[in-house]
Amino acid sequence: MSDTLSKEDIIKLLPHREPMLLIDELNNIKKLHSATAIVNVKKDCFYVQGHFPDQPVMPGVLIVEAFGQAAAALTAHGIDKSTYENKLVFLMSVEKARFRNPVIPDCKLELNIEAIRSHGRVWKYKGEAFVDTKKMADAQWSATIVDRK
Repeated sequence: MSDTLSKEDIIKLLPHREPMLLIDELNNIKKLHSATAIVNVKKDCFYVQGHFPDQPVMPGVLIVEAFGQAAAALTAHGIDKSTYENKLVFLMSVEKARFRNPVIPDCKLELNIEAIRSHGRVWKYKGEAFVDTKKMADAQWSATIVDRK
């Protein structure tokens, strides 16, 4: 399996589409264990235009969403295709989310994520978000794989 997934590869794994597909790349992949996701936070991103026009900031809730997308891509990439085909990954809980510094466009947000454990269709993850070497946010979350209706 590839050590890097492009946006095109991620689109094949996730149901998310523009403008809600936030991650642009997944690299440093260790199968079902960890990866680094790249989010290119640009001045023309849909959420920047209104949050806030005079001082643009990426909303913290979207950083958490990007964590979730990265984890879903890591998991889908690592498990057998028949296991995730016609499935969706739903966020179940977010714990210990901390937003340490505002994420200002134009930047490259790096999300270092790790699968902590899995039990059946429920997975628990943790992640840290950085711009350059500065920690911007961190969180833990749980997600489940469900049948697509």
